[in-house]
Amino acid sequence: MKTSSKNSRRSFLKQSGLASVALLMPIPNIIKKANYKMGLQLFTIRDAMAIDPVATLKQVTKLGYEDGELYGFNEKEGTYYGIKAKEFKKILNDLNFSISSGHYNFSDFFKKSEDELLSYVDKCIEGSHTIGAKYITWPWLAPEYRNMDNFKLLSDKLNKIGERVNNAGLHFAYHNHGFEFEEENGQIGYDIILSETDPELVKLQIDLYWVKHSSDKSPQEWISQDPNRYVMWHIKDMDKVTRDYSELGNGSIDYKKMLPKLNKESLDYYYIEQGGNFAQNSMQSITDSAVYFKKHLQHLI
Repeated sequence: MKTSSKNSRRSFLKQSGLASVALLMPIPNIIKKANYKMGLQLFTIRDAMAIDPVATLKQVTKLGYEDGELYGFNEKEGTYYGIKAKEFKKILNDLNFSISSGHYNFSDFFKKSEDELLSYVDKCIEGSHTIGAKYITWPWLAPEYRNMDNFKLLSDKLNKIGERVNNAGLHFAYHNHGFEFEEENGQIGYDIILSETDPELVKLQIDLYWVKHSSDKSPQEWISQDPNRYVMWHIKDMDKVTRDYSELGNGSIDYKKMLPKLNKESLDYYYIEQGGNFAQNSMQSITDSAVYFKKHLQHLI
């Protein structure tokens, strides 16, 4: 028997803990609140956002998150999470929640023509302007393109996109994973990106987890090497056994020690993230991470 969409939604919200999350009160801020908004990468809760983005964002704000980084832009429809950009902006305003950056599917255009790539960029620019996001971010490179020659091609594309985005009054950034730190003939892709992109056009979003996971250098070393470029951080923890993602405070990364040492002179935004490996479910994970972050880490940024 087919289940109605209404019943399906109710079932999911109950199962994922969305209904009970609203009962949680934000823990008091004993220490003066930081200047930065507490951010969330919405990819963490992609399952809930796919079912009911408005109800999900309401719960996100109740947990104390004030800002987000999104993915899920449909350039053909001009929508975010199935909602037209203008309507999505109204929803954000009603919730007093901002979107400061977006991850877009640039890797899908890696082997397409420059005209096709820049046409896609223009649509991302239009969407970003509509929702009031400051940054457009290249989030990853598909596995089949990950070699040193392609990192040089990537750098050229990043410069062209960065010029287009900056000319439109926005900013552009590149987000790392772990593959950029894999060595090939004495080189790593991240060094190529840093050396062959224009620092005025291409900023950097450092994923602290992936640097700890895969790089010989620490996040502190990478940022201090060129502090003007590191405008955003991704904060997530690492499972002590599997080295997969984990809720903040449950893993092996000592953020209490790390965060005070990181150069923040160019930091605009940070986002708490957990791509998977949830102890229970995605909504409970962002709940647990928010509680830990507000109690132990927020005052360090």
